[in-house]
Amino acid sequence: MSSDLGTSRAATVRLLVRQARWIAHDVLELRLTRPTGGALPTWEAGAHVELTLPSGLRRTYSLCGEATDTEAWTIAVHRVPEGRGGSREIHETALVGRELEVRGPVNRFPLLPAPGYLLLAGGIGVTPLLPMARELTARGLPWRLVLGARDRSRLAYAEELAALGGDRVLLVPQDEAGFPDLAAELAATPASYAVYACGPQPMLDAVTALCRTADPARSLHVERFTAADDIDPVQIGSSGGEFEVVLTRSGLRLTVPADRSVLDVVREKRPDVPYSCEEGYCGTCETPVTAGVPDHRDTVIEPSERPTATTMMICVSRCDSPVLELDL
Repeated sequence: MSSDLGTSRAATVRLLVRQARWIAHDVLELRLTRPTGGALPTWEAGAHVELTLPSGLRRTYSLCGEATDTEAWTIAVHRVPEGRGGSREIHETALVGRELEVRGPVNRFPLLPAPGYLLLAGGIGVTPLLPMARELTARGLPWRLVLGARDRSRLAYAEELAALGGDRVLLVPQDEAGFPDLAAELAATPASYAVYACGPQPMLDAVTALCRTADPARSLHVERFTAADDIDPVQIGSSGGEFEVVLTRSGLRLTVPADRSVLDVVREKRPDVPYSCEEGYCGTCETPVTAGVPDHRDTVIEPSERPTATTMMICVSRCDSPVLELDL
């Protein structure tokens, strides 16, 4: 995944939580509008927004409503009891009628041109793929969507998908049918089709391995909710030594020690710099680089794009030159 627009460049607005409704077991949908009504920035399938919750936590969620609805943004949040707290706060706080700061939209999971598409979703991973299915239907392009979940009660947007796609949609409740047969789905899909996947990490790892070993290799696009399992933790955790960071717009020169991240050091002087996952997979802290050689350690920028990338994720990435200049 890559993007021309970092979240730090996206607009920030205060939006009213107009409505909340249950759409599946432990999945709450929120509808966000301007407090007094009016148009919101346009967005395309695959885009996400960042919410600042009442506690101050910042979390990113895919837009899953109708892209043609210019006056509301819709997100759906799966409650993860063992997560980092954002989903629990959304589910356990009375948010309807409250205003939240929302940054976006940003799209690092765009729907790129292809003759056809295979959309693979696990659980809440259906949220960025639902708008894609709507758009592909409107365009008249061939697509198939496979959605797996632990049971039928957790198949978010199942009825809408079935109505939209008919037999192009396969719903796979694990307690009835096991896991989706990803290898069979790929084998039945023309090699020229693009593959889009979003869901739990084991599913994404399996799809990635299948697409890499296919002959020819498949065009795969993924959106992650957690760090990839195939990223070496030593690479993420290792420091690579001390270096200097220059914030060109702020006129600050800072030292990044071997045991601290660029994000940690920068936020001491610029606490407004956005961040979320701190593991290099969400893209919230993407920052333009004006000089220096970044050492990319994230999973947002594809390895093939790293030599020419003009941005970096400052939560995990470091520097291969003595000085790094950031547009902050």
